[in-house]
Amino acid sequence: MTQLLVVFAGLPGVGKSTIARQVGVALGAPVLSVDPIERALARHGLTGPGAGLAGYDALAGLAEVQLGLGTGVVVDAANPVAGARGLWLDLAARSGVPLRLIEVHCGDEAELRRRVEARHAADPHAPTWEQTRQRGAEYEPLIGPRLVVDTAIAIDPLPALLRYLT
Repeated sequence: MTQLLVVFAGLPGVGKSTIARQVGVALGAPVLSVDPIERALARHGLTGPGAGLAGYDALAGLAEVQLGLGTGVVVDAANPVAGARGLWLDLAARSGVPLRLIEVHCGDEAELRRRVEARHAADPHAPTWEQTRQRGAEYEPLIGPRLVVDTAIAIDPLPALLRYLT
């Protein structure tokens, strides 16, 4: 398979991580998530918008190392604003690899709320429903070529994702 930079985007709870792991396994590519980076920064008192950008920058650095080794990379992050997404455009251009964006959402708000609340109950560091709604209000529309996946639809998205990526 061609070396790719696959980048997921979407709000917490929509299913990005689950699908990103499936894609990573299918492609034999590492899946790099921003979540453990952000948790590590928070453990050291680094929070807020600057820490968020630092987490994405660190994630882009890790992805660049993998691309430099000749492997593809799957990035699992919310990528809620154009500035965060710009990192991936720049990285793909610098590395000379195709960029494939996958935007994940859950078209059923009640289901999304259930997922977010269940995740928060299991992990108090996970965003609350109110925080997720706030992030949704701040989410900048993703413009340009991408595949959109609605996880409220009961169809396995993996076959369509793999067609999009090849």
